Amino acid sequence: MSRERTFRSEAIVLRRTDFGEADRLLTLYTREFGKITAVAKGARKPQSRKTGHVELFMRSKLFFAKGRDIDVITQAEMVAGYAALRADLVRATYASYVVELLDRFTVEDDHNISIYDLVANTLDALTTAEDLLLLARFYELRLLGLTGFRPQLFQCVASSEPILEEDQFFSAELGGLLRPAYQEQDRRAVPITAVSVKVLRYLQTRPWEMVSSLRLKRPLHRDLESIMHHYLTYILERNLKSVDFLYRLRREAELFASPDSPMIS
Repeated sequence: MSRERTFRSEAIVLRRTDFGEADRLLTLYTREFGKITAVAKGARKPQSRKTGHVELFMRSKLFFAKGRDIDVITQAEMVAGYAALRADLVRATYASYVVELLDRFTVEDDHNISIYDLVANTLDALTTAEDLLLLARFYELRLLGLTGFRPQLFQCVASSEPILEEDQFFSAELGGLLRPAYQEQDRRAVPITAVSVKVLRYLQTRPWEMVSSLRLKRPLHRDLESIMHHYLTYILERNLKSVDFLYRLRREAELFASPDSPMIS
C-alpha cells in the first residue's frame, strides 16, 4: 500500500534510538504499511505530547507526514501502553523478544496484517499469561509460518514419509523433521522426542485459547525451547539480545531457588 503525503496507521514500536538533540528515531511495524522508520520530533522533551506514546513495544495510532528522506510522526494516540509488562522485568523481557524477533524477520514496507495482529495479540496475552514459555513457543511457530519458514512437523523433510509416533531428528537446514532412517541427510540435525513433536504440532495448529490450557513440565519446556532457538538461530544467523538477557535472568534466579521452586518462564 503506497503512502500519501500525510497518512496514519496503528503501529507497534520495535526499536528506538536517540536522534539529534531531542528527537527519537523509531522502527515501527504498522498495521497498514508494514515495517517503516520514522522520526518523532521532540519526543525526548518532557513536555512533548508524543513522549508517552512512542515507548518500546507500545501500540499507538500515529499520524505521519512523508519526508524526503524519512517520515515524520506529527501526532500520536496511545492504543495500548502495556503498563503490566513494564512493571514486570521478566514479562518486559519477553515483550522485547517478541518485537525483536519480528524486527529480524521483516523488511521495510513488507505489509502483512496477519503479522501485525499476531504481535498485537501476543503482547496482549503477555500481560496475563501464566506460562510465558508456552506463549513464546506459540508465537515463534506462528511467526515462522507467516514469514515463510514454517517447520515441517508432519512429514519427513528428506523422504516426505509421514512422521511416526517415535523420537525423531530436527533439521534446521532442511526445515523440519527427519525420520531416524534419514539422519545422514543432515548430520547436524538434533534429536527431538516424540512428546516434543506432539506439542509442537499442537502449538502449530491450534489457537492460543486452546494452547493456553496446556501444562508442561520443566524438562519438556527446556526441550521445546532448545529446538526452537536452534532453528531460529540457524535462520537468522545470529543470537537475539533479549534471549541472552532472559537466559541470564533465569540463571540468576536459579542460583537462589530451591529445587522444587518454579522456573522463570
